[in-house]
Amino acid sequence: MDKIYTIVEKTLPLIPLRGVSIFPYMVIHFDVGREKSIQALEHAMMTDSMIVLSTQRDPKIDDPTEDDFYDVGTVANVKQMLKLPGGSIRVLVEGLNRCKIKECVKTEPFFEVILDEYIYNPDKVEQTPEIEAAMRLIMNDLEDYLALNPKISQELLTTVEDIEDPGRFADVIASYIFLKQEDDQSILETFDISERLEILHKILQAEIELLRIEDKINQRVRKQISKVQKEYYLREQLKAIQKELGEEEDYSSEIEEYKEKIRKAKMSKEAEEKALKEVERLSKMPSYSAEVGVIRTYIDWLIDLPWAKETKEKIDIKKARNILDEDHYGLDDVKERILEFIAVKKLTGTLKGPILCLVGPPGVGKTSIAKSIAKALNRNFVRMSLGGVRDEAEIRGHRRTYVGSMPGRIISSIKKSGTKNPVFLLDEVDKLANDFRGDPASALLEVLDPEQNSTFTDHYLEVAFDLSKVMFITTANTTATIPQALLDRMEVIRISGYTEEEKYEIARRHLIPKQLKDHGLSLENLSISDQALRIVISNYTREAGVRNLERNIANLCRKAAKKIVEIKTKKVSINANNLDKYLGPPRFRFDTVKDEDLVGVVNGLAWTEVGGDTLSVEAIVMKGKGSIQLTGQLGDVMKESAMAGISYIRANAEKFGIDPYFYKDYDIHIHVPEGAIPKDGPSAGVTMATAVISALKNVKVKKDVAMTGEITLRGIVLPVGGIKEKVLAAHRMGIKMIILPEDNKIDLNEIPDRVKKSIEFVFVKKLDDVLERALLIADGGKDESN
Repeated sequence: MDKIYTIVEKTLPLIPLRGVSIFPYMVIHFDVGREKSIQALEHAMMTDSMIVLSTQRDPKIDDPTEDDFYDVGTVANVKQMLKLPGGSIRVLVEGLNRCKIKECVKTEPFFEVILDEYIYNPDKVEQTPEIEAAMRLIMNDLEDYLALNPKISQELLTTVEDIEDPGRFADVIASYIFLKQEDDQSILETFDISERLEILHKILQAEIELLRIEDKINQRVRKQISKVQKEYYLREQLKAIQKELGEEEDYSSEIEEYKEKIRKAKMSKEAEEKALKEVERLSKMPSYSAEVGVIRTYIDWLIDLPWAKETKEKIDIKKARNILDEDHYGLDDVKERILEFIAVKKLTGTLKGPILCLVGPPGVGKTSIAKSIAKALNRNFVRMSLGGVRDEAEIRGHRRTYVGSMPGRIISSIKKSGTKNPVFLLDEVDKLANDFRGDPASALLEVLDPEQNSTFTDHYLEVAFDLSKVMFITTANTTATIPQALLDRMEVIRISGYTEEEKYEIARRHLIPKQLKDHGLSLENLSISDQALRIVISNYTREAGVRNLERNIANLCRKAAKKIVEIKTKKVSINANNLDKYLGPPRFRFDTVKDEDLVGVVNGLAWTEVGGDTLSVEAIVMKGKGSIQLTGQLGDVMKESAMAGISYIRANAEKFGIDPYFYKDYDIHIHVPEGAIPKDGPSAGVTMATAVISALKNVKVKKDVAMTGEITLRGIVLPVGGIKEKVLAAHRMGIKMIILPEDNKIDLNEIPDRVKKSIEFVFVKKLDDVLERALLIADGGKDESN
């Protein structure tokens, strides 16, 4: 090998190549886009136009290091450069000689390497019989390869036949045929001529075998296609025979039947033209065509939609009021708003107005209210759940170009309702999601806009359908997660939680009769005492609605049914004494007023998605270095409220009679029990500040006082939301006085009168007013601070 190569050491710039290997004698152009490669190219052009080209081991690496390209590459001469738009360069190079990279001396601003260039001397190569035989074998391989691979021109044989030098012969063939990167590199790294020819022969043999397998597969596919074509001709002949025998009438009668159905469907002009056009296409297709089923399904959808079918409304306000009262106990404000809506509909004859959005905790009857509205208006009712919907196609449908496409759930539900004017409930609108498949909330904007939905277009139907006569009602647990643009199209009607008295009435009037019927029982078989029912409400459920209450009543019915069947008794009586035998020990215990007044313990009020709740906020002061600790899994907003309250206390320590340097000498720990439950929100600001002042002054807080409100750094008490739910929670706890922000006074209009009569409401503007009513020192008590 030493005879046929002259080894010269050089230092040249290097360009790493991705997915391509350059051989000697090979002329090729490629694009250079990486900054390092461009710098190396420009350096080469400013010197002797010589550059090293080495292939990357992994073509996916965008920023290779010196370890990421092979040690054997090709010294090439840069023939031409052309700058392209976007900053990249198209370069034409000619491969000269193999080289071995010894050391990378520079990596910035481009790669520069020390290498040994192996300058090939073809005159010193011995034409041995072994080399001549290898070249003949490779020529035979090349003929087979080109016969199986039409992508490479047969002219390659002529080009190679004229090459006598075996080294150049191997390199030229390797540069023309399509090989794996590893195969190309193995040929490039083989300096011995005989060994290189042998490797090339093995690689070509393997490629030929693969090409033969591909050819077999292609032949099999062609036979299958020929079979399909043959069947097509046979079916056409069969069709002609059937026509002669008069058996084609079935198909043509089906086409006429479709046309008749389209005329009777009373579609819009656009939809009718589209349907007739599809029927015309169907008539021209052979019955065995795969597209026939797709067209039939589309036409059936157009025909089955209620283009002109609608129920006749019977708008009677008195009847509507009776239906709402029969189906729902309480909810007076909600019923009044719904009756107003129905009255306007009677006067105007149209529904162009805001979409009703019923917002409230789970189990308060949002869905059943929508059903009652449909019943009152004598309309069909249809419900669509939006919880977790994240695909826009769920609303607008799939385009018919997709396999398995279908209309969206809006159109599907309209078809299911059978009329074009149903009451359409969009349930859980606050739980819509979005991802790469689109934003269903944005798709709903057109559906819920009275100015647009008269021409709602489903992607599958591709024709407009009038939704303007549909009465849309939505439900949600909270408006916080509803997109603002969507919320703007709806009028929010809030349904708060029920009092224990309301739950009792609902259970007696609705839940117990319903469950008795579902379980095959009657009042003669099962009796539940009033006291037992109240215990179920207070000790076995903890919710704003009545869903869990209904589950517990169903549980009692099941156990009673089992007892009746098993021991053949005629009646089961459930009272306060034997209730735990049926439901087990009480699962919940609502917070009750503490037995005594305590220092640093304040009753707070909170709002959650499942209704109001009470929070017992505790604060304790210890000798220390002024650290503040907040526990109970509090969110960022709640922590900030606590810090704002403590800052206000520090700024006004002397006014409160507190050591001005308490923040240096004492540690403060604020804790909200039930630490496993995440808690966040600004409404506990005054509660935490009151607890800290109580602990610092060692003054007790009244046990039957609860409070809510946000606090500022100036001690101002700001209004908060969810007042009705919070007041109901305080009422369940047995609170006698509730301290509220002054600006929340208007929210008392929502509170039931029987609740307002049992609680004293105090409205405050500053934290000083809160302390005056909450701390015992202001009520004639003894100041216990020392």
